[in-house]
Formats: sequence, C-alpha cells, structure tokens
Amino acid sequence: MNRFEGSYLGANDRISPQAIMECKICWTPYDPAEGDDTRQISEGTPFIALPDDWSCPNCDAPKEQFLVSEDPGSDAMREAAWIGGRTEALVTDFTEVWHAKMRDVPMVNKVLHVQAVGFRLHDGRPLGVLISPWFMNLVMLPAEGEDWSDLMAGAKEVIGFPSGEYEFIHNTREMTGGYKACSLFSPMGDFNTQAQAVEVAEAVMVALFDEEHRAETDRAADIRANREAEIAAAEEAASEEDEVKVSDAPTRRQVISGGLAVEDAD
Repeated sequence: MNRFEGSYLGANDRISPQAIMECKICWTPYDPAEGDDTRQISEGTPFIALPDDWSCPNCDAPKEQFLVSEDPGSDAMREAAWIGGRTEALVTDFTEVWHAKMRDVPMVNKVLHVQAVGFRLHDGRPLGVLISPWFMNLVMLPAEGEDWSDLMAGAKEVIGFPSGEYEFIHNTREMTGGYKACSLFSPMGDFNTQAQAVEVAEAVMVALFDEEHRAETDRAADIRANREAEIAAAEEAASEEDEVKVSDAPTRRQVISGGLAVEDAD
C-alpha cells in the first residue's frame, strides 16, 4: 500500500491520475476507473479532476480528508520530476551561455531559444535533445547516483542505439555537471520556428530507437563527408551575411542520415 502521511489536503502534485483514494473517516474508496455514480462522475475521472465541492459519497467528508490508498502512477511521477530537475539545470546552463556569449554571434538563429525535448530514461540515464539558437544536440546525463564531474572535456565515446552507433563528446557545466553530447545540427539556420526545431527533435527521439534506420546511418564514411560539406557551406554563408536566412526545416530522413553514426569507436 502506497500511503503518505496525513490527508490529501489538496496536494495534487503528490498523486498521479491513477491514484485510488480513501476517505479517512469512513474508508470509502474513490477509484478513478469507476468514477462516482452518486455525483454523476464518469468512469476514468482522476481524483485530482473532481469538482472542488465533491465529497465522500458515504459520509460527506471533503476531498481534503482523503488518503492515498494505492497509486500505480507514483513511480512515473517521481521519475518525471527527477528528469525535469536535471533538464531544468541543463536549460539554465545554456540559457546563460546564450545571454552571456552567443547573442551577437552572426551564425545564431535568433528565432530559437534553449529547450529540452523528449528526455526519458535510457539504461537509467536521462536522454533527450537540447535545442539552442546555435546547435541541436542529443544529450545524455548521468544516472541517479552516478558522478560524471570528472569527464574530460572533448573526449569522445561511441554509444550504441537500435538505429546505429553514435559519437558523443564529453563535457561539463557548472549547474549540469558532466554530460555527453552528440551533435545533430550546427548552425541552426535551417529552422524557421521553434516549433519546427521541436518537431525534428521529437522525430530524432523516435527514430533513434528504430532499427529500420540502421542501414542508413551505418554508411559512415559517405554520410560523414556529406555532413562536413554541409557544415562548411553553412559556415561560408554565415560569414557573408550578418543575418541568418532560414529555409524549410530538415526532414526526418535528413535527421537520421545527418552524419551521426559511425561504424567503429575511435
């Protein structure tokens, strides 16, 4: 049984939509799967979505006097909160870099801002995409209890996923601590809006775990050469113009075949 001390007292942030609650006066349960016929509350209604004036159908005790009887979603909530704290530090770190060092750099795309997208646990470690006005990176953070503060900046590591093998660069930042990053796009001139960048980042997180893309990404030499040519062309264009010109956002295929995969570790 997954109780917390005392009554619910309106603490919506402590229970998930799956929480089964129990009146501490008469022990009548509220199960979201069943709802409440006495108040015409339909099946599937979470306890946190009940009207403020809802009360125990048996003894009229208010919502605030209910206890958690069982909450199958609590582990997921704790996991999401932990990942959220880690990614918040990451975003804060790079937002400070943006304001302090990057705002006046010609190659940046000023329609974009720093945002963490699609972070989830992979082998116990938060993994997702970090968008900024000057890069989009796949980022891996240490697992709970792991200490990556001694990572050597610039060191390379190849990490395998269902779609292929990807080269990550080690680094550390003040708030984030140690992290590993795999470059997806830099510069970011191909994006017209933040929404386009987010859409591509979300596609990356889906395709990364899709084995169907392995054949494409394993063509390491050709892909890497194409990627280096694209970067060189982008840098040349940026040096000729003060303002970034944006075009259509990259397609999902371009994301997956963008020179990220390598066949063997260096």
